[in-house]
Amino acid sequence: MKVAIAGAGAVGRSIARELLRGGHRVMLLERQLDHIDHQAIPDAVWVHADACELALLEDAELETYEVVIAATGDDKVNLVHSLLAKTEFGVRRVVARVNDPRNEWLFDSAWGVDVAVSTPRLLASLVEEAVSVGDLVRLMTLRQGQANLVEITLPSDTALAGKPVRALTLPRDAALVTILRGGRVIVPQADDPFEGEDELLFVTSVEAEEDLRVALADHGIRP
Repeated sequence: MKVAIAGAGAVGRSIARELLRGGHRVMLLERQLDHIDHQAIPDAVWVHADACELALLEDAELETYEVVIAATGDDKVNLVHSLLAKTEFGVRRVVARVNDPRNEWLFDSAWGVDVAVSTPRLLASLVEEAVSVGDLVRLMTLRQGQANLVEITLPSDTALAGKPVRALTLPRDAALVTILRGGRVIVPQADDPFEGEDELLFVTSVEAEEDLRVALADHGIRP
């Protein structure tokens, strides 16, 4: 897969290294000449270009890339680059970094963003997930804000202990996708029993998230 990353700072370089290790082809777009270091990531294609300049993006053949990641430290740049990638170059998947959580509401399909990644929000969610038992925690937003990945850790004395997965009645547009139990990742089957301290991962539409909280409360879990 060909991936273009706008911004060759610490975040952009880290993403590039991970993608290259995964066997993908990566192009790094960087406006500041002193940030370009071919030796730091020799397997990447380095391009000196402003991520918001249409002509320079045309020269870089952005339309040949399947994924664009707007990873600069400037939210305005990330929004403009995302919009250009989607509307001018028809990039199939656009991922944008959100630096200031107050700007997160802007990062949607109107600006060409398919997936917005807010580092502060993600870190906060991971902290909540690590310390919360019996509380529903939103981990990630999916499908341009139409769905969420949420998690709940069952209390050790949960009323669901020993009951099969089919006993958990879920609202429409919410699905239990994974049970994390110790070091195991379990794809839930109808007859699989729940255990105390299980971590349950759900995918739910935005509208159904509150219904999921109510459903869990009905089963004696306080989300």
